[in-house]
Amino acid sequence: QTSIVTPVTRSGIGLHTGKETRVTIFPARAGAGRFFTLREDPRDYTIPASAEFVVPEACKLSTRVGRIRTVEHVLAALEGLCVDNCRIHLEGNDEVPLLDGSALPWVEAIDRAGISAAKDEDGSAVARRKRFKLKFPVHVGNPESDSFVAAFPASTSMLTYCIDFREHPAIGTQCFTYFPDSCSFREEVAPARTFGLYEQIEMLRGAKLIQGGSLENALICKKVTGWVNPPLRFRDEPCRHKMLDLLGDISLCSRGGHPGIPVAHIFAFKASHALHVRFCKALLRTHEESSDA
Repeated sequence: QTSIVTPVTRSGIGLHTGKETRVTIFPARAGAGRFFTLREDPRDYTIPASAEFVVPEACKLSTRVGRIRTVEHVLAALEGLCVDNCRIHLEGNDEVPLLDGSALPWVEAIDRAGISAAKDEDGSAVARRKRFKLKFPVHVGNPESDSFVAAFPASTSMLTYCIDFREHPAIGTQCFTYFPDSCSFREEVAPARTFGLYEQIEMLRGAKLIQGGSLENALICKKVTGWVNPPLRFRDEPCRHKMLDLLGDISLCSRGGHPGIPVAHIFAFKASHALHVRFCKALLRTHEESSDA
């Protein structure tokens, strides 16, 4: 298992609140996993980065001590770079900042901090990473929208994402496949920015969402004329960003400092954060059942 070497800090505004947040990532011992804190004393104010604490309709982590919102990009960076154990401390607001809309600023911060083997409480032993190997297929879906996330037994970890925005021809139908390793995450997934549909902006702002969204931290697409703020970093940047979101959400399957991504082929089609989380919970149930068998 791994952790970062030294603490590292990033600051910025939240996508939905539009408020400033300062985030510091601290090293943690082997087996601690990834967890958030809102107070200086982590013993009393810890929110594990775990699927059990997700409020699905809001896609946020919540416990009796507080809530953390918009966690997927920083968690995707930690999962993608194989940082298994760390404390993520928020100051000023309960929403992780959007930064440039991708996970690249988090990757650069983690690279600056350095990654090393995580030690146990007495500072001696090094825990071994264990990736859960899927034995049976898992599927969750939404028949009304034809969206689904499924996983099938495989010899290696592999993720495929497909999106369908035919009403916005500039996006259209896209598919992207990712084989998890830190190098490919840095180059192929982390730089992909969040995107939105121009026709939905006023509705979302009216619902008090995307208060911190701008052309500097999100790609915007119109039905007729296409991208408002090109150029794209990849031809299929929207699909790669959906992969980024999926990785952040699947990271919530991590347990005891072990990876969240299983040894399996995961396939997602037109899915949402809520569906990602439903899938994660189904995956954990399968893991528990196979462990008990």
